Amino acid sequence: MTDEIDQLLISALMEDSRRSLKALAQLSGLSSPSVAERLRKLEERGVLKAYTVEVDPKHFGYLLEAIVRVRPLPGRLHEVERQIQAIPEFTECDKVTGEDCFIARMCVRSMEQLDGLLDRLNDYAETNTAIVKKSTVKRRLPPMG
Repeated sequence: MTDEIDQLLISALMEDSRRSLKALAQLSGLSSPSVAERLRKLEERGVLKAYTVEVDPKHFGYLLEAIVRVRPLPGRLHEVERQIQAIPEFTECDKVTGEDCFIARMCVRSMEQLDGLLDRLNDYAETNTAIVKKSTVKRRLPPMG
């Protein structure tokens, strides 16, 4: 379990993973060595898995983001999974229950590129695609308490 101070540190790191130990110490009321020890323990327990940066794909020419529902054809599930993993424009993919076995997110430079990439799945699956207009909720943690 995590206590209120752990949750405060986690929330602060979710907002900015580059926060210094000194800043985290000031925020939590602990010393820098105490914060470092708490973070080490959270890492060891697998609560904190990574410290990351968020990059805007638009700066690399990826102007469109799409959500793709993928329904493999009979007997093609594993091949679909391999194809999705092999296409780097798929930035996330979840295997889900229901008729669509995969729900994926991809970044593309154009509609033409999107069509070409999805054509690679045509022999293995049916797809249904939606273009993301705006992300109203960015990836976030559920309530910790």
